[in-house]
Amino acid sequence: MLEVSLRHGIGAFALDAHFRAPAGLTVLFGRSGSGKTTIVNAVAGLLMPDEGRIAADDWVLLDTARRVRLAPHRRRLGYIFQEGRLFPHLTVRQNLAYGAWFAPKGAPREEMPRVVEMLGIGHLLDRRPGALSGGEKQRVAIGRALLSAPRLILADEPLAALDEPRKAEILPYFERLRDEVSVPVLYVSHSASEVARLATTVVALDAGRVVAQGPAAEVLGNPGVLPTGPREAGAVLGAVIVEHHADGLTELDAGGLRLFLPRVAAGPGTRLRIRIAAHDVILCRARPEGLSALNILPGTVQDIRPGDGPGALVALDTDAGRVLARITRRSAAALELAPGVRAHAVIKSVSVAATDIGGTGAR
Repeated sequence: MLEVSLRHGIGAFALDAHFRAPAGLTVLFGRSGSGKTTIVNAVAGLLMPDEGRIAADDWVLLDTARRVRLAPHRRRLGYIFQEGRLFPHLTVRQNLAYGAWFAPKGAPREEMPRVVEMLGIGHLLDRRPGALSGGEKQRVAIGRALLSAPRLILADEPLAALDEPRKAEILPYFERLRDEVSVPVLYVSHSASEVARLATTVVALDAGRVVAQGPAAEVLGNPGVLPTGPREAGAVLGAVIVEHHADGLTELDAGGLRLFLPRVAAGPGTRLRIRIAAHDVILCRARPEGLSALNILPGTVQDIRPGDGPGALVALDTDAGRVLARITRRSAAALELAPGVRAHAVIKSVSVAATDIGGTGAR
């Protein structure tokens, strides 16, 4: 259990953040300027807060009240930056060995062959960074961090510098890091899709304060918590692959309801988490007929949050999980939507992007 309690002022910005993160991958989620990187740099020892305590069980990195402050090099952290920051004159193999060189003697560590296999970089070992793509560099950077035998891995928006195809390439490796490695990860992001796919725990930040904390489905499905604004709103559903159809669709079971998505590269029985963007959901009172959309989820309105403009965010509880819909206030009034009213969420299969579909590490 990582415990972080920090107070720090930088000009007009005041950070006052407190949270506890269990094992797994914890995402600090919020828009630019919310305090995410300030927290990570304080955990890394690169910033000395005005007041604070950072500890993982009995391992205390910082306690200003007791004047405890471990130097950065004694914190046993692996840091993955936005860019790989590999040594350009060394091969991939040598960059990985550099990380292993810092591992304390006798410390539990990952073996290089396992890390190389997990990250799919065996064919890159003799190349130098200049011959790698952005996604390949980030995979090597993950491997270097793992091989240093860290007690905690920090990742500061590691996909921000990548284009969409490279992000899609590297996201599965962060899923494997979450599911197959015992080292906890503190991950910074302002992307709802990344949070939905990766987070074991979400710590939502706004203007230096923690506004929500919990599992991804709970935090992202709360219409009152929108740290990156209503345009990024979307809920997370859990589902199991049932079968792949000849027409290119994958059928899933989500709480007893059927979902159809473009073919998912995983076998039947695989558990998935799927982000459904609120702006891709249409609501109707009666079950619609004669539509091209294949996914119709019946449910009950749980909450309606009007926005500052003409929009409103509606939370619909279904057997598949909570779905958010971003509609106009005029539409909400015309449908006479209110908490307790029955309605149907309509979702186009092709509206769900590949980057919004991730594994859970379980079957």
